[in-house]
Amino acid sequence: MTDKTSEAWPEIVVRVLKANEVKLVTYVPDNVLSPLIKLIHADPYFTVIVPAREEEAVGIVAGAYMAGQRGITLMQTSGFATIPNALASLICPFQIPLVMMISERGTLGEFQQGQAIVCRTMRPVLQSLGVEHFAVQDPDQVEFVVDGMIKQAFATQAPAAIILSPLLTKRVAA
Repeated sequence: MTDKTSEAWPEIVVRVLKANEVKLVTYVPDNVLSPLIKLIHADPYFTVIVPAREEEAVGIVAGAYMAGQRGITLMQTSGFATIPNALASLICPFQIPLVMMISERGTLGEFQQGQAIVCRTMRPVLQSLGVEHFAVQDPDQVEFVVDGMIKQAFATQAPAAIILSPLLTKRVAA
């Protein structure tokens, strides 16, 4: 039995992905997500695909869903800025339960102006597209939020975004 009290957020995410039968993981590399990415690569349960761009990751997860496989795409805030067209023209109208995990950049001491601007636009874009989203700030929220968002996405056949706050990850990407 796993001692859940000693799990770090990436370990919790891996456990919850498995519990929800999410086997496909797509991502574009990100420093903040690297602890999670390393765990996923080390686990033969997952099929991992690393496309060149986030909109490709979205397309791969959408195609896998149509073939009966559950997936998630990992990205940072600036990567999210590349996918509104894919969300608006594919994911939302065709009711594809795309689960996104987004490491939040652009806040809490961010040094890049572009990241800060993109961060200010992310939630309004999600809201305007009707994409359910929630920012996880505390390790005690990880299991509940990740599990709930995955279950909701697949039950309602709608996309969902899990935003990982720097308050959770304790990192601003370099």
